[in-house]
Amino acid sequence: MRLLLFGVLLAGLLLPLQSRAEDGALDLTALSLEDLMNIEVTLTSRKEERLFETASAVFVLTQEDIRRSGATSVPEALRLVPGMQVGRVDANKWAVSARGFADRFTNKMLVLVDGRHVYSSLFGGVLWESQDVLLEDVARIEVVRGPGAALWGANAVNGIINITTLDVEETQGALVQAGGDTEEQGFGVLRWGDRLSENVFYRIYCQGI
Repeated sequence: MRLLLFGVLLAGLLLPLQSRAEDGALDLTALSLEDLMNIEVTLTSRKEERLFETASAVFVLTQEDIRRSGATSVPEALRLVPGMQVGRVDANKWAVSARGFADRFTNKMLVLVDGRHVYSSLFGGVLWESQDVLLEDVARIEVVRGPGAALWGANAVNGIINITTLDVEETQGALVQAGGDTEEQGFGVLRWGDRLSENVFYRIYCQGI
């Protein structure tokens, strides 16, 4: 079993401990049409604006959408986005892009994690097996299907994916998950979050297949 250990994350102010059911989940079925149009996105102009006022094809996956989908990885969750082409190469390798250009070494789809570029310097694209973000820590995924190079650079020719994770203080305590099926023989997740002082928090996790 291959284990991936991710670094320590630090954050600011203390919030009350919450159950996983309360961690930033947004129930879209309880929102009115006006509220849905007022969901704020940041990708199209590098600042917050209402989804209804954006000039781009933007799709937002909330934490609740991801949880209900049963997806076990970010690329698998991206299959829920209209217009995205997501192909599985093998157990942990993916081809992800938009507008019909999906390939293992696609380099025209910009991917951000909390606003930071995660492309590989080898070919300018994303090695998804190296960006194994824990889905339970994802607050939302914003996807722009269409060119955004004017704002984001050459990697954003076919679109932009921004993965926003939960603040560290929202993921305190232990999380243990395990499962298996006919395709993925077995997989598991371990996560622990705690605080070092009044204003310093951390979380550490690993997952394996």
